[in-house]
Amino acid sequence: MSKPRVFITRKIFPEWIDEIRLVADVELWEDELPPSRDILLEKSRGIDGILCLLTDKIDSEFLDIAGSQLKVISQIAVGFDNIDISEATKRGIPVGNTPDVLTATTADATWSLLMAAARRVTESERFIRRGDWKTWHPLHFLGQDIHSATIGIIGMGRIGYEVAKRAQGFGMKILYYDTNRRKDLEEKIDIKFVDLDTVLTDSDYVSLHTVLSDETFHLIGENEFKKMKKTSILVNAARGPVVDSKALCNALENGDIWAAGLDVTDPEPISKDDPLLKLENCVIVPHIASATVKTRFEMSRISAQNLINGIQGEPLVTCVNPEVY
Repeated sequence: MSKPRVFITRKIFPEWIDEIRLVADVELWEDELPPSRDILLEKSRGIDGILCLLTDKIDSEFLDIAGSQLKVISQIAVGFDNIDISEATKRGIPVGNTPDVLTATTADATWSLLMAAARRVTESERFIRRGDWKTWHPLHFLGQDIHSATIGIIGMGRIGYEVAKRAQGFGMKILYYDTNRRKDLEEKIDIKFVDLDTVLTDSDYVSLHTVLSDETFHLIGENEFKKMKKTSILVNAARGPVVDSKALCNALENGDIWAAGLDVTDPEPISKDDPLLKLENCVIVPHIASATVKTRFEMSRISAQNLINGIQGEPLVTCVNPEVY
């Protein structure tokens, strides 16, 4: 009896690919760049399962071409805005993701961006590497204090909560905005629920941790930047399109806000000609908030196990749409 066929759209930890090979015939996309749309569709014809990334659009066209035998979609990420969940659910296909294991790691990365932007770390490092450091100066690279400042967290989910816990160590006042008030979390740590405008006007740091949806697309744009303090810093570890990139660039150039720290951009990858890359007060990293050895290993494990369970007709370890069962 032949094994089920699966397509893995990017390299993960090899030991988990080996585990998948025990139960399935694996086609692995080995290039660093993601497969093009045409290649993704062609490689997915007749497969029983796919292990994919945020760069892979899984929509009705994909599902039609993959075929009715497709049993599982396993994503190596917590987010899944690249997948048409409702369409997968209609067809009875479970969708897996990798939540929880990256929560604390992403919160740590959020703080690294916040601190780098506040204290001008990347800007001053470039200054040294250019050979421009001639002497110590009392007014060189003045940044913003973090201790005792106010942080506003937009999206008080798992990651937002971990960011808030870390803010306590800096003696910060913590505001948050979410579509749902989290009284359960308010009982655990000192956080205050406010509206979006209050987060923007009162915060020294605004940290984004929302999902990407029609409601959050360009949630932060020109009007929002105008409400923020001129000394404030924006951190985006959510999704690039939550922020209007053009408005962000203008706000940084015009001094409407002090700085920004970005783990995500719109688009990804960011163009080498993007004006944000010319700004010293914008710290940008290539979507690496979950990129530690331990976390990515666990993400590989969970996504592999979801794939294996799915093709064998067993419940996924983590399932976005459990109503399919």
